[in-house]
Amino acid sequence: MVSASSGQHHHRSTTKASNKSFKSRHATKSSLKAKNKGKVDDAGAIARKNQHQQVMSKIERRNKARQLQLTKKKDFETDSRIFRGKDAAPRIVAVVPLCGNVSSAAAVRSLLRSLDIEEEVPEYGICTTWVERFKQKIQWIVLRREMLAVLDGCKVADFVLLTLSATEQVDPFGESLIRAIEAQGVSNTHTLVQHLETVEPAKARPDVKKSLHSYISHFFPTTLKVHETESAQEAPNLIRSLCSSTPKGVHWRDDRSYLVAEEVWFEDEMLVVGGVVRGKGLKADRLVHIQGFGDFQIDKICAHPSSRRSRPAASNADAMAVDEEEEIGALEVLDAPTSDRESMQDISDAVSEAPETMSESRKGVLLDDHHYFDEDDDTVNKAYEMPKNVPAGTSKYQSAWFIDGEDYGSDVGGDTEDEDEDMDIDPEAPRPEDGMEGLAGPTAPTVAGTVYGDDAKSEMFLDPSPDQEFAQIAAFRNRQKELEEDREFPDEIELPPNVLARERLARYRGLKSLRTSKWDTSEDRPWQPEDWEHLARIQDYRGSKNRCINEALAGGVAPGTKVLVYLCNGSAEIAEAFRPERPMVLWGLLRHEHKQAVVNVALTASTDYEGEPVKSKDEIILQIGPRRLHVNPIFSVAGGTGANNVAKFERFLIPGRTSVATFVGPVTWGPVPVVAWKRGDGETDWELVGQGSFLNVDRERVVAKRIVLTGHPYKIHKRMVTVRYMFFNQEDVNWFKAIPLYTRRGRSGFIKESLGTHGYFKATFDGRINPQDAVAISLYKRVFPRGSTEFAE
Repeated sequence: MVSASSGQHHHRSTTKASNKSFKSRHATKSSLKAKNKGKVDDAGAIARKNQHQQVMSKIERRNKARQLQLTKKKDFETDSRIFRGKDAAPRIVAVVPLCGNVSSAAAVRSLLRSLDIEEEVPEYGICTTWVERFKQKIQWIVLRREMLAVLDGCKVADFVLLTLSATEQVDPFGESLIRAIEAQGVSNTHTLVQHLETVEPAKARPDVKKSLHSYISHFFPTTLKVHETESAQEAPNLIRSLCSSTPKGVHWRDDRSYLVAEEVWFEDEMLVVGGVVRGKGLKADRLVHIQGFGDFQIDKICAHPSSRRSRPAASNADAMAVDEEEEIGALEVLDAPTSDRESMQDISDAVSEAPETMSESRKGVLLDDHHYFDEDDDTVNKAYEMPKNVPAGTSKYQSAWFIDGEDYGSDVGGDTEDEDEDMDIDPEAPRPEDGMEGLAGPTAPTVAGTVYGDDAKSEMFLDPSPDQEFAQIAAFRNRQKELEEDREFPDEIELPPNVLARERLARYRGLKSLRTSKWDTSEDRPWQPEDWEHLARIQDYRGSKNRCINEALAGGVAPGTKVLVYLCNGSAEIAEAFRPERPMVLWGLLRHEHKQAVVNVALTASTDYEGEPVKSKDEIILQIGPRRLHVNPIFSVAGGTGANNVAKFERFLIPGRTSVATFVGPVTWGPVPVVAWKRGDGETDWELVGQGSFLNVDRERVVAKRIVLTGHPYKIHKRMVTVRYMFFNQEDVNWFKAIPLYTRRGRSGFIKESLGTHGYFKATFDGRINPQDAVAISLYKRVFPRGSTEFAE
């Protein structure tokens, strides 16, 4: 035995043995895919042999941590740059009252009083306070309990103060305010509580704050504390947080420039708006938007007189007085339009092609991109020709000599289970002898010489009289109404017997597949809107979005600069509408965001909405980022539309489901949040319908409305069925003969021929159908979206 001191005994380097994997010569594709899952083709990954070699060295870890630290510091300096310096921009704080017995102005006064700042705070409006202790300016937006004012104020705020009451619960309108703030995007939030000192006994006050914190954290989980406005300790701490922390911002808002109007007036046929530029740089070449009034062109951007860094020293009040006209006349122009200036034209001047008219020589319906049953067309019903029931081993050439519907014995291929079953006849069907009895004269039915089925069981088909037909139709539809809740065809319609289906459904067509069949758009031109061809067409939405957003990163008046913006096409009404209780915001638009296009918005219905169901083309108020529009959208199924870019139309915005709302409106770049409202008569009568985000701009996306025509199996013989109540005349049967048939239980077939003159027809299916089954066809037509208008109160 060798002693341990001899130095010859040692342990192996690792306790885990790595055996070679079994090499298979015939590995399957799935096994190879699973083996290579997650691997990338780079030299570093190939060189690694085990997990110990993947650990970075100490120097590499330090270098990576240093790079992350520098990147984070650079981002912090960029975000907080506008809040530093002599002419720093104020921090915007919006105060929102959520209960009826709280006051936003009282909350601001309590916070300022905690720092011994005695300043007059308006009941509603905007005021700016200089906090000497923290060397920062705070611009308070004191809001009242009004939906639009709260939305506009919180949209531009760096911090949002939600004011609660210790003695009153948040009412439904206050909760709708919270959901609206959350849906449109919000920066840093803090929570205040008023009237906590009135809660008795005093030992119950911590429980009240705990309950309020539990409530508000349901909507804003990052809320750490509920601050008491009357507390001498918590109020200064809240002011310190407002003055020292960096707001996280809102992504879609920070991609654009915006300005909270502090002063607005009209002079020399121009509208002048004064304020501090926020977000990205404000460019004179781009258009601007004032919510509720529309888009405007910039004539020039001048430095605000109060923002001048060099001012002459003054020893008395007379020396400090400056003539206003002289000062404004000497304003420094910071930016002016160039040759790259964007125009106010929202649609193209390109001349569109003349709409085509419907051909009157058609013999049948449009199926995919082909018209069937034309005189020179040899493809009649070949797309849906069922395989013939022929003996086994028969070639395709030989099968052409066999007659459809004939029985060729036990050697016939196909479904043999139905061979020995007898013909099923609807017990309500009138017999030939019953139909002829007592019907002499002009009311006697027409005898049709159609014979089908087995030769031994051939019979003549008889058209029932009009009175019998109407009675049978009424009885059948009354029975169907009782099963309306269990109906599996939500798009089913019923045509009156006296309506011609080929005229009533002239715009409808058939599709073999909703996801893959080609949609011929030339057939829809007679019904497209007048300006359809003039709307903006964007081929690559994602690439165009990136280019327009990156373009806004450089140039323009730098954020944090106080400016006067002169608008060319402004009006005096805008200056008169400027009210202190309603913040007015000037938004800088990105390139092309003024142009009209077909826009798609992903909208999820609110589960709290208890009003009438929102139907397609109902008017709603849609807030898309900085815009607020009146729209009548059409809803369609969300998700992939397939290779043909066709989406199925939805009649209602169904709660709990995401739909795509389509309408004609201005272009918007990026996933901007969308909030949908229905408004009543009162200030607090706002109902949140849904929320979502902007999807894209796509004029080629087809929204297809589906209708389902159903028929009743009248007589069934194996796979041959006589169907009624789908059509009511022979011409309609021949017109829609190319459309494939299907049943509720999954059978498919086609119309073989018409029977009589009252719309009965013979159909062939791929198997025996149940007498209780329903036969249906699906028809589609394109639905065009409607336009939108600017929402103005």
